[in-house]
Amino acid sequence: MPRVDEVVANAMTVGVSRILAVGTDLETSAECVRLAARFSSVFAAVGIHPHDADGFELTSLVELRHLGSQPKVVAIGEIGLDYVRSTSSPAAQRIAFGHQMALAAELGLPIVVHNRGADDDVMSLIADVKKPNALAGRAGVLHCFGGGLEFARQAQEVDFSISFAGNLTYRRSTELRAVASRVPLSWLLIETDCPYLSPEPKRGRVNEPDNVELVARELATIRNDSAESVALETSENAAALFAWK
Repeated sequence: MPRVDEVVANAMTVGVSRILAVGTDLETSAECVRLAARFSSVFAAVGIHPHDADGFELTSLVELRHLGSQPKVVAIGEIGLDYVRSTSSPAAQRIAFGHQMALAAELGLPIVVHNRGADDDVMSLIADVKKPNALAGRAGVLHCFGGGLEFARQAQEVDFSISFAGNLTYRRSTELRAVASRVPLSWLLIETDCPYLSPEPKRGRVNEPDNVELVARELATIRNDSAESVALETSENAAALFAWK
């Protein structure tokens, strides 16, 4: 992975003390586990993205169970449903999502959920596993949240946090900013979704973890709060979710 030392160092420079490396298939999940072993500040999530759901097999769960049991693996993800861009069939996506949620419950881990154009099905499925095992924290997070206020409220009802990425800073994201202003901060996380969705003013470039500072500042502006307060509370929320204190 080119420049990984520089990327991690840049994040530390702006005060990012924890990075979640998120897998999207077995290969990248294994790489996330290796990165977590290499860097004290990096933790891992392992999972199979809905884009790869057509290739999901029950044997995939054997490898995911092994990966999910490794030190510093703090979540199962990125998993979920994508009815907008994925070439995998909705049926295959729902099957893969269900099996991986069951694995998360087995391992007592939260889930990192990808959702595009599948609000009703995502909500229906995550409501069934809102408390995996005796998990002390919340059941998971709707990452790179792009839904409306009602969907955000439904997520709270089933014990899921929501996370804002770089698209919160985009000029046209008026509905998203309205959600960010009204959901209690105790339910919010911030992220980059790197290498995608670089925030303004870095839009169009490859995204990196240090850009989460720009997301924090935008969220603080929206909420008429200080960037320091937003950074502190969202960091505490992430620590509670992923148990990486």
